[in-house]
Amino acid sequence: QVQLVESGGGSVQAGGSLRLSCAADGYTFSRYCMGWYRQAPGKEREEVAVMASNGRTTYADSVKGRFTISKDNTKNTLDLQMSSLKPEDSAMYFCVAKGKTGTKTACYALRNGSWGQGTQVTVSS
Repeated sequence: QVQLVESGGGSVQAGGSLRLSCAADGYTFSRYCMGWYRQAPGKEREEVAVMASNGRTTYADSVKGRFTISKDNTKNTLDLQMSSLKPEDSAMYFCVAKGKTGTKTACYALRNGSWGQGTQVTVSS
């Protein structure tokens, strides 16, 4: 059973930085697609950053150049380094993991994978 536990959230002023971490267990970490989503009150969940098993990364336009996703296959951790934070980055951040199903890649429909419980990020102006 896939288990994901996020940490590293908190409160920071605009322009500051935070590093989120996701500890994973229960599956072959290196073979999974993993990503970060966020959800602010009253808004839909948004895909923030994704890393495929081959290391390819994608980012939402709103965070490009400010956020960096990385993972350590020896420690089974997925990180999100967030810099130049803005108030609109405030949200609950979730770690998501998904393996390959059928003929589709692991990153296909990532949001249908396993989710962590989330960690809150609050950016004040």
